[in-house]
Amino acid sequence: MTWFRQGGSPRPVVSVLRQGAGDAEQPGGGKEAGAAVLLSPRQVLTCAHVINDALGVRPLSADRPAAEGLDVVFHTLGTPRRTVARVTVWVPPRRMPSGVWHGDLCVLELTEPAPEQTRPAVWREMTEGQAVRAFGPDGKAGGFADTEVKLADEGIYYLDGALSGAAIAPGFSGGPLWHRHDPAVVGLVVAHRETHGPLTGQQVVRRSWALPWQTIRAELLAAGAGDLIERCPARDPLAADPAREALGHALWELLGDPLTRADHARRLSDQLGYLPPADASAPGVEELADLLITADRALATLTESLASAHPGSGRPHALDRLLAAGRLSDTARLLSVGEHRTLTGKLKQVAAYDPALLPRAAREALRYTPLPAALRGARLSPEDVEAALGELEALPDGDLPDGGPSVPALLKLVEFTAAALPDPPREELRTWSGRVSRRLGVHQAALAQRRADAAAWAGRQPAAVTRIVAQISTFASDPQGQYRCRLWQVREDGTPVPVFTEESGPATTDRIGRLIRQAAERAELESGQEVKDVDILVDREGLHLPVDEWDAGNAIEWLPGEPLGVGHRVALRCPDITGHNPKHAQMLRARWSDADAAELLVVDEETADPKQLYSLLRTSHERTGQVVLHGPAVTRKILLEICLACGVPVIIWDRAARSHADARDLDEIAPHGPLLQLPERVRTFRGRIWADPEHHRARPSLVWEPEEPLPLPSRHRLMDPAEGAQTR
Repeated sequence: MTWFRQGGSPRPVVSVLRQGAGDAEQPGGGKEAGAAVLLSPRQVLTCAHVINDALGVRPLSADRPAAEGLDVVFHTLGTPRRTVARVTVWVPPRRMPSGVWHGDLCVLELTEPAPEQTRPAVWREMTEGQAVRAFGPDGKAGGFADTEVKLADEGIYYLDGALSGAAIAPGFSGGPLWHRHDPAVVGLVVAHRETHGPLTGQQVVRRSWALPWQTIRAELLAAGAGDLIERCPARDPLAADPAREALGHALWELLGDPLTRADHARRLSDQLGYLPPADASAPGVEELADLLITADRALATLTESLASAHPGSGRPHALDRLLAAGRLSDTARLLSVGEHRTLTGKLKQVAAYDPALLPRAAREALRYTPLPAALRGARLSPEDVEAALGELEALPDGDLPDGGPSVPALLKLVEFTAAALPDPPREELRTWSGRVSRRLGVHQAALAQRRADAAAWAGRQPAAVTRIVAQISTFASDPQGQYRCRLWQVREDGTPVPVFTEESGPATTDRIGRLIRQAAERAELESGQEVKDVDILVDREGLHLPVDEWDAGNAIEWLPGEPLGVGHRVALRCPDITGHNPKHAQMLRARWSDADAAELLVVDEETADPKQLYSLLRTSHERTGQVVLHGPAVTRKILLEICLACGVPVIIWDRAARSHADARDLDEIAPHGPLLQLPERVRTFRGRIWADPEHHRARPSLVWEPEEPLPLPSRHRLMDPAEGAQTR
């Protein structure tokens, strides 16, 4: 591109810091192990040997790092921003006989989105003869090195720099190689070419080597990161881009006149910070289309300008086609530069006025949508608004019954937030929402429907949350001792509300304990009502997990963390067994109806035979609501499953018991006491165990099946057959 020229500021730089590095606002001094490139708002790519260096291990070590987090710094205009990332894709270095190495890639996932002013790299293939530029890891404008792509060999490319200006040096590794005449990245800097052997310092002065985009793409695909590759914006000069072609057709219809095109292009340049030519020329339609598929707010900003030129019923159909074509590029953001700036300012004011409002409105407006990490807590600070907006822009909304355009999730959240505010901020947000919806072509009836939903929500008090439900599962490929967790808040009216977390894969037991506690605390802050009951949904093997002992941490950081079963009444449920009995709900209701009057069944040595227990539960104890299981674990397992299959709603046992001689260890819980008070008695006893484990031998587990079924969406019980077909 030549008409839309970059300003004088350097391209953003991402640094990976060594462990123990100091203040991110004082870069340099050897703190940076290397550089990286932004792949998506949540992921950066660097070299594996950079991560090894950051962790203080051998650079070409092939072992996947075990560190929980690495410090990453974004150097943009203004103050550098430091954040934490974790390794998600690891492609270890593989040394070749020639002295170079293959692989050497690492994808890091950020704990929070990248700064708004940074943009994911647009990729194109590396070819011999390209003039490229690399930036040093400290983010300084003068720390760049220009070089040229000279030779391709074994999937890598060699680079030679002229004997003037700066050279690629240690610390450049993992950083992007920018095409000098196109705002695109063609590869990653790997290392300086060693000069021993037949190549001496006299022959090789400034020779480095790099991994081209085509090799990076192949390595990441082989590592199972195909979904990430598909999301990376890339340009292939030899292939036709459907999005670019569709944009070009719409642009010719809208901006075929050079004078009109020049007028809108100059407005666009001013908003995006480009430097247009000083003459009266206009960019070519093809160049304008290239900008729209590479600059993330270009499309929205141009359509804002075009919509203002065609107000009311004069809106051209080509404008809607332009917006639709932009969505094919996977680059365009929802909001224009001005719309984003305005909304950011207004929502920061809302967050300062009421930090709990935006998360509360998001949980209602986007009830079945995975929320941004910043909105999953009970409060949102003004400093976190920008990060939340970056993720909200990418969220879709469901189709409307009339088939009209859907209302984007962000606009829906704005409407719900506005409904809970007083005037004038309410009208200011609604005015902003109406203006953006008109630009996007959203039918006014659709927006009015969302606005009515928001007003109805703001006018009523939501039902309080009565319990937290956690589904614990594991796949055969998961690390030992880690589990997957899905969470719901269940309200008084029985409505389950999903609680979305950052963990899409396996997590440690301590992490799951904290997630459950935090879900309960958020519900308490919202309704002012304490949430004590926690139901754990498990499979057959999960019935024997000590979930109540998992560390739930503490809301007050300097206080010791406490086990989950001490702060909450933790009970187990096993749909894996009960779901196979078509009469389970009927049997459950019958047993609960006589729960207070029916005789308690204690399974001891005399009744420990599986057939005998089954006979008792089908005859004399057909309406028994509670069973106490004694005995060793090997016999207890089948007896427990028989009780569940027969619809017994309350089952208690000591998972530490080694024989029937340990039966007395449960006496302190008073199993024969009032049934409805049993969960609280168990919780209190677990507290005594935590405080003095040496004097309390029992480790009670409790199954508690309420009379009313749990109306969780069926889709939450499905597993990916590729991963979950065989579970431990």
